[in-house]
Amino acid sequence: MLNKLSVLVAAALLMSACQQPEPAAAPPPQASPPAGKVFLVFFDWDSTRLSAQALDTLRQAAAAAKASGSAGVTATGHTDRSGSDNYNMALSLRRANAVKLALGRDGVPAAAVTTVGRGETQPLVQTADGVREPQNRRVEVVIGGQVAMTGDAAYCREMSVRYRRYLGQASTEGDVAKAIYDCESGNTAAGIPVLEKALRDAKLALPPRA
Repeated sequence: MLNKLSVLVAAALLMSACQQPEPAAAPPPQASPPAGKVFLVFFDWDSTRLSAQALDTLRQAAAAAKASGSAGVTATGHTDRSGSDNYNMALSLRRANAVKLALGRDGVPAAAVTTVGRGETQPLVQTADGVREPQNRRVEVVIGGQVAMTGDAAYCREMSVRYRRYLGQASTEGDVAKAIYDCESGNTAAGIPVLEKALRDAKLALPPRA
């Protein structure tokens, strides 16, 4: 009798468990929103010339920039690994500046566009040194996002911005122009002391340095 009662109790418990609602599934994790809208343009080997396709892409980027209102624009240049590090750093910045000029022709104010050169340091496609990979010869245009800078890079960049803001683009000649170029291409050790002296000579306060 006891065994029969135990069987009945176990059956009742099992039926009760089956009737319990299943726990709701956890919602899928939400992807982080992108830092900004991204446009890519590509270049021929050792070239800064913008193709017809690149110009069409930049017209779309310019329209997006103007539609976004006050959102900043960052043009970051890259190269493949077929040249020297120093040459590729300079080439990547020239590509970024070519994009900036094209955006300006399509109505994006020059002051709204930040140019950065990364050389061959951030390839889309990993290759051996010396390989001419077309996907790596590019400029990435980000609308509404900024390239994160810290330490000396941020300090050098802020001095460049401050100098041009108060003294004007026409005044950036000679050593100062080279220092600004050094800051934008990542050679902060060369750019910082020149810009510090230039700002002091112009009686402008230096930005805070982290």
